[in-house]
Amino acid sequence: MLQAMGKFDSVIPVPGGPTPGAAGRSQGHKGRGALAFTAHRFESIAREPVDDGWTPEPEGSAPVTQVIEEQAQSIISRNSSPDVPFDQSVNPYRGCEHGCVYCFARPTHSYLNLSPGLDFETRIFAKMNAAELLRKALARPGYRCTPLAIGVATDAYQPVERRLRLTRQVLEVCAEFNQPVGLITKSAQIEEDLDLIADMAGRSLATVALSITTLDHGVSRHMEPRTSAPRRRLETIRRFVNAGVPVTVNVAPIVPFLTDHELERILEAAAEAGAQRAGYIMLRLPWEVEPIFREWLAARFPLKAAHVLSRIEALRGGRHNDARFGSRMSGEGIYAELIAKRFAIACARMGLDGQGRERMQTLDVSRFRVPSAQAALF
Repeated sequence: MLQAMGKFDSVIPVPGGPTPGAAGRSQGHKGRGALAFTAHRFESIAREPVDDGWTPEPEGSAPVTQVIEEQAQSIISRNSSPDVPFDQSVNPYRGCEHGCVYCFARPTHSYLNLSPGLDFETRIFAKMNAAELLRKALARPGYRCTPLAIGVATDAYQPVERRLRLTRQVLEVCAEFNQPVGLITKSAQIEEDLDLIADMAGRSLATVALSITTLDHGVSRHMEPRTSAPRRRLETIRRFVNAGVPVTVNVAPIVPFLTDHELERILEAAAEAGAQRAGYIMLRLPWEVEPIFREWLAARFPLKAAHVLSRIEALRGGRHNDARFGSRMSGEGIYAELIAKRFAIACARMGLDGQGRERMQTLDVSRFRVPSAQAALF
């Protein structure tokens, strides 16, 4: 299929199990969030696996990760949503090995004719020309400088970044142009770029947000299996604050009956680590995320599954997702109001700026400049 699609330059398999893509359900694999290669909404053929006893799955096997190198056509994504504090973003990768079962970006793999389930976290597309495309985009005469978010749809510091360094290359271009950036991650691997980010932060050109969903490693290892441990993320907050980088903690997403009771504890731990700002997002389950999360919930937390889904429906007007601006990030109703009050009270008590989602508005866009050598090319 990779050759038939005609979009990819090379495939780099990482040892660890059979090639992903085979149809079938399972009870899950160690280190993976989704339980199966869930069909996407554009699938025209339905397949149901049957165990005939002839080809049993090897004990302990797991889907292999493939890194697919590609040459992207464009690199800056733009949006006009009033729910997010930026209007442009860069994602050096498509798909995310972190495997967060609730990830809103999973359905984007459907447009590649791949599963938003296990394919999303085992077939990672690396935009090898990301830095080159960004340099050209920033040097165009019509470019208007606004803060650039990095790592919004998929984590820019997922495991493959350690080898390919695409995010580092993007940051180097931003530093060259004095392009302000806001980085969002669940990975302590961002510390490898602390030198560059701290230098940019010293010129009001960089902020960092660490997302912490839970402090319970027993929940985290199933819900977001290949992210950094929660306590390790707190240490990352401390290191960036000590280096002079403004840091926000995102309590995201809040999962009713599963992580909501930790809201104050997460904010307190982040404040102790030095975070200055905070934000939160309520769980939403768009498109294929809903069946993937529902299946995972029934397998991992069967006694809580009905309560969690019932509360989500109460937040979303009887559905599992509400795409309307103004309510999709926070939900509506009594429970949503209670979470908002708890968040505001906790932030006030701990000295946190509760407008953390507006952090990028403080970045300095006036410093932006096109290096003379680049300007001469256009």
